Amino acid sequence: MKLIHLTDTHFVGPGLSLYGVNPRERLDAAIADINRNHSDADLVVITGDLTHWGEAAAYRNLVECLSSLVPPVVPILGNHDNRETYREHFPDAPVDNDGFIQGMREVGRSSLLFLDTNQPGTHAGWYCEKRLAWLDAQLGAADREIFMFMHHPPFRTGLMSLDRIGLTQASDFRDVIEPHAHKIAHLFSGHVHRPICGSWLGIPTSTIRGTNHQVAFNLSPKESDIPFTYEEPAYAVVLIDRDSVVIHTHDYLYQGGTYVSGVYQSREEEMEYALNFSPLAAQ
Repeated sequence: MKLIHLTDTHFVGPGLSLYGVNPRERLDAAIADINRNHSDADLVVITGDLTHWGEAAAYRNLVECLSSLVPPVVPILGNHDNRETYREHFPDAPVDNDGFIQGMREVGRSSLLFLDTNQPGTHAGWYCEKRLAWLDAQLGAADREIFMFMHHPPFRTGLMSLDRIGLTQASDFRDVIEPHAHKIAHLFSGHVHRPICGSWLGIPTSTIRGTNHQVAFNLSPKESDIPFTYEEPAYAVVLIDRDSVVIHTHDYLYQGGTYVSGVYQSREEEMEYALNFSPLAAQ
């Protein structure tokens, strides 16, 4: 199975920029790159903050943009999104019995689980009792390996400005997950706009940079405002086999070109080439 992980597209209305960058142009470029190199992907998942202010114009802009994507896509909610407006523009999205945008999808030998951590009026993550009960039932019934997708990471990242708006019910969420942790092959999240990997409760986890703007790497406990940067956007290519999960992070706007070291008759000849190599000549 091949999955594509995108996150934090932060769309606004057509033709508008956000923090000096046009979100539509950034996602258009990602989609063109995915279509060119990964049209065989089984699914693309966008882990939230689809729009920046949740307006209808932004969702229309996003729907139009995603219409050119070759693989199927599942966009989930983040704290910047509006659940009702989202449902108007993505009528086929999975919805549970309580109206939350979450569901399970079987792909190959695996189950993909999509969670809704959105709560109106706050940028913090929220996973109420109804959602916890739904999640517990889904995990209890699952008989396949699970790949889980959510916007807010359920653990502290060390980025204090983001951890302050992390998952509010983190302890309750942990209590539901822990008995089923052995079923979860990987946890994908968004929200932090950083390339981070690690594990939680023994579950491998990862997130990536967003497609519009990024968050600076700053572990200072004094940081209160969220410091944004213009680091390159990225998406992840997830290759899943019977005994492995391999994740490649791709900086899709990189235009520096490639080069090869070549084949040399002697070590001296190789050293001459490598030590006098001009990066500009490789572009």
